[in-house]
Amino acid sequence: MPGYVLSCCSTVDLTRDWLDGRDIKYVYFNYVLDGVSCKDDFGQTNSPSDLYAKMLAGADAKTSQVSTGDYVEHFEQFLAAGLDVVHVTLSSGISGTYNSAVAAKGILAEKYPERKLIVVDSLCASAGYGLLVDRLADLRDQGMGAEELGAWAEDHKLEVQHWFFSSDLTFFIRGGRISKAAGLIGGMLKICPVMDVEPDGSLAVKEKIRNKKNTIKRDLQIMEELAVRGVDYADKVFISQADCEDDAREVASQVEAKFTKMDGPVHLFPIGATIGCHTGPGTVALFFWGKPRA
Repeated sequence: MPGYVLSCCSTVDLTRDWLDGRDIKYVYFNYVLDGVSCKDDFGQTNSPSDLYAKMLAGADAKTSQVSTGDYVEHFEQFLAAGLDVVHVTLSSGISGTYNSAVAAKGILAEKYPERKLIVVDSLCASAGYGLLVDRLADLRDQGMGAEELGAWAEDHKLEVQHWFFSSDLTFFIRGGRISKAAGLIGGMLKICPVMDVEPDGSLAVKEKIRNKKNTIKRDLQIMEELAVRGVDYADKVFISQADCEDDAREVASQVEAKFTKMDGPVHLFPIGATIGCHTGPGTVALFFWGKPRA
């Protein structure tokens, strides 16, 4: 067994069972719903459907990153036990949590000078972030050491492709990602924005496509263009969804039909509270290994 811990934040948008089964440790993000502080705890506090129902009813939802103090507490339990830590954070293009983790590393370096604490900015989000961490767990299990694992993550993290679409623009408008005028027209014309995660880890609208059927078709075209080995893609595919499981299953079904050499079926996960507070319901996100984002 390696003498280190692989760790991430709950914003990997996998499930506790998945992470526990892979022996990946995690620390919770936080959000505030109508003044009540909650943990982004894989839907235990508020299930995704309950969260979105409250948001659509007018509840005020705000997110907050993991604090430096929370990171210190999380990391120290492993360092004090004589274990090194490789921690991968949510993208710095979306959250300031990477800076908090680095600050915690500086605090703990003085107390545990003999231990290694490696912090990696994933430049990934949601289950794309999860796809990266899942691969790191594979490499750890194959015997890769902590420093080598951290270096591998830095070298390969931009190979995780993220492609989102949304059939409900309400919260993209509220968050300022789409203007009110564009949102009004988009809603009338049933336009679904197609978004990706850029090389700097930020979210960007890349295309605007009319109706979900065409958007799903475009998602598969993009995957064929960018995936490792194209239609002969042989790695895992993760999909996350915000209270629109039928749409996600349709994407998964079409991906499985086209990319027949994949490593197992498509894995579906709910979008967690942190990302969901910004997207609202109706978002489907497709993640796969591909050409480096550029």
